[in-house]
Amino acid sequence: MIDQMTHQVKHYVLLHASRKTFSNVKVSISAQWTPSVQNESLPEHRLFADEEEATLFLGALDTIFLFSYAIGLYVSGVIGDRMNLRYVLCFGLCGSATVEFVFGTLTEWLHLYNVYLYCGLWVLNGLLQSAVWPCVVAIMGNWFGKSGRGFVFGLWSACASAGNILGAFLASSVLKYGYEYAFLVTSVVQFAGGVVVFFGLLTSPKEVGKKLLNSEAGFGPAVESDSESQRPLMSDEEEDEGCDGGYYSVEQSEGPQEELPQPISFLQAFLLPGVLPYSLAYACLKLVNYSFFFWLPFYLSSNYGWKEAQADRLSIWYDVGGIVGGTVQGLVSDFLGKRAPVLAVSLLLAMGALVGYSHSPADQVVNAALLALTGFFIGGPSNMISSAISADLGRQDALRGSQEALATVTGIVDGTGSIGAAGGQYLVSMIESRLGWMYVFYFFIVMTGGSILFIAPLIYRETRSMWRDRQGLHQQL
Repeated sequence: MIDQMTHQVKHYVLLHASRKTFSNVKVSISAQWTPSVQNESLPEHRLFADEEEATLFLGALDTIFLFSYAIGLYVSGVIGDRMNLRYVLCFGLCGSATVEFVFGTLTEWLHLYNVYLYCGLWVLNGLLQSAVWPCVVAIMGNWFGKSGRGFVFGLWSACASAGNILGAFLASSVLKYGYEYAFLVTSVVQFAGGVVVFFGLLTSPKEVGKKLLNSEAGFGPAVESDSESQRPLMSDEEEDEGCDGGYYSVEQSEGPQEELPQPISFLQAFLLPGVLPYSLAYACLKLVNYSFFFWLPFYLSSNYGWKEAQADRLSIWYDVGGIVGGTVQGLVSDFLGKRAPVLAVSLLLAMGALVGYSHSPADQVVNAALLALTGFFIGGPSNMISSAISADLGRQDALRGSQEALATVTGIVDGTGSIGAAGGQYLVSMIESRLGWMYVFYFFIVMTGGSILFIAPLIYRETRSMWRDRQGLHQQL
């Protein structure tokens, strides 16, 4: 099982590394598309009259990507529950890598500069990339049981942040040769990862006749655990077909095979308890998280005057904070047996961290420290909702008799989050151009507060449950 988690980490690391490339080279792309000394003899490069117009179009491309990505998530989640996850995952990785190569490398080599071509390619890229996340969450759900899911998924979901770090280093290392080579390197590596998926990925223990552990640690040798370790965070207990003690037996039996559970419909998945509030909360939170993802290097370069390569490397500290935050907060939520209260505390602190970072001085050490702190409190909850909580929702008690909902639920949560993030990217570019970066941070604070508001009923219910459990424990003592 550890091997399969490693495979999933590698695949999504490669996807995010290539996705991060676009945000890392925005300054270079903007310079190429506007009148400048380097392209004054090539009028076909001048897509826009000035940098402000180019910035707005870059924001529009982010919005186009995320809207198509969101629509694709709703569809790919349903497809993932009905088709071989390996095929869907391979198609998304290889197809997206090809589109990114055409967008960033081939168009530059052939001097094809066209607004409609860029928009069309980015729509296609969003649709193809949407096939990846629901599949990898479903595969992880197949390999890892409920107990310890917060820690395991929190650690594993750091692959997105690790991919951002890898993408930043790859882009900055070849940026001096031209932004097209940044796209070339990351797209080739991602395509190779898709080929590895096709030939080497095992989507579930059923493919090798292994046993899926559902022990207290979440992985390790198959041992029996008590009923308490089987209790999910979203319901009283979690029962999957073939459950036997502390693990799931998937070995072939001598008797006739039972009919596999049928996947539920999109509407049924959307109406599952907890799906709607977490989806709306993630729409607000992903807006903030992806704004840092898409705009942080550009902000550091334009606001502080640092070189693009320096800004790319400095931006990784936000992802470092997200890696630590997702892992630590997932572990704490496992210990408490609740997710929503942990999210609430982190998001409240995130609002303070955003205020602090908006007043960061032009010192790279201080900026990096504040970035890591902000990433801890924003990236951590974002990783939890998109992975561990999505898996909780897709394996909850209401799904007895039909366990094929993990990819669908993940697609709904992440798709709704991407719709919020899509609208936010254009708003960020518009607010920045008209009011300045400080008002962008005010916007982030309001959206973070909106995340808390949408899950407020869950926070109240789970906090009340924790308080009752504690009172009951004191009475027993």
